[in-house]
Amino acid sequence: MIINDEMANLGPSATETFSNPNAKKFNRRSFLLGSAIGLGGLGLSGCLTDGISLMEAAKLYGPMPNERFPIPAVDVSKIDPKYFRQTVRYETDEKPGTIIIDPANYFVYRIEGDGLATRYGANVSRPGFLWSGEVYVGRKAEWPTWTPPKEMIARQPEARKYAGGMPGGLDNPLGARVLYLYKNGVYTVYTIYSTSDPETIGTGITSGCTGLLTQDMIHLYSRTPVKTKVIVLPA
Repeated sequence: MIINDEMANLGPSATETFSNPNAKKFNRRSFLLGSAIGLGGLGLSGCLTDGISLMEAAKLYGPMPNERFPIPAVDVSKIDPKYFRQTVRYETDEKPGTIIIDPANYFVYRIEGDGLATRYGANVSRPGFLWSGEVYVGRKAEWPTWTPPKEMIARQPEARKYAGGMPGGLDNPLGARVLYLYKNGVYTVYTIYSTSDPETIGTGITSGCTGLLTQDMIHLYSRTPVKTKVIVLPA
C-alpha cells in the first residue's frame, strides 16, 4: 500500500475490488467497496458560480445512443443540483488540464486556466479509506475489462466466473471510461471511473476510487491525456 506518500507492497485489502463477502451479484455498488490505500496530503480551495437548471442538466445528462453500448439518460431528479457539471471560479497555480479531487466536498475539478475550472460531482472514499496526495493518469481505457483479483475470488467464489475478465458493458463495474492512477510508475489500484448510479454522487461509498456520472466521465476522459497530474486533497 501507499503510506506517507511512499509505495510499499500491496496487500490483499489493497487489491480486492469487492469487500462484501456476502455479495451475490456483481454490480457497480459492490465494486464501490474496493481497495484501500493512503497517501500524504495537499490543499487548495475553490469557489462556486451560479448553478444550472434542471432543463440544462437534462441536456448534459441525456442519452448517448452512439456509444458502443448505448448509454441511457440520467434521472437528474436524483442528484443535488450543486453536483451538476459546470464551470466555476477556482484559483490555483496548477497548470490547465490538472485534475483535482476534493473528497470533502464530493467534487472533481479540471483546471481550465484563467481562474476557471470544470467541476463535476463525484462519489468518493468512505470513512476509513480516504487518502490524499499526488498521482497521475498512467493509462486510460474505454469500456474496460474488469478482472477480479485472486484475493477477492478466494473470499467470494462466485466471482471465479470473471477470473478471465468481465467484458466491457453497462454492467461492468468500471463503466464506459476509466482513468487508472499511478505513482512512481506503479498502479495504485485507484481509478477515476464512470457510474450510472446518480444516487451515489455526493456520497462516500468507495474504498479509494472516485466515480463520476458516465456523461461527466466521458467529458473528462476526452480531455485527459496519459500523464495528466491528479491531486487528491485531504478530506
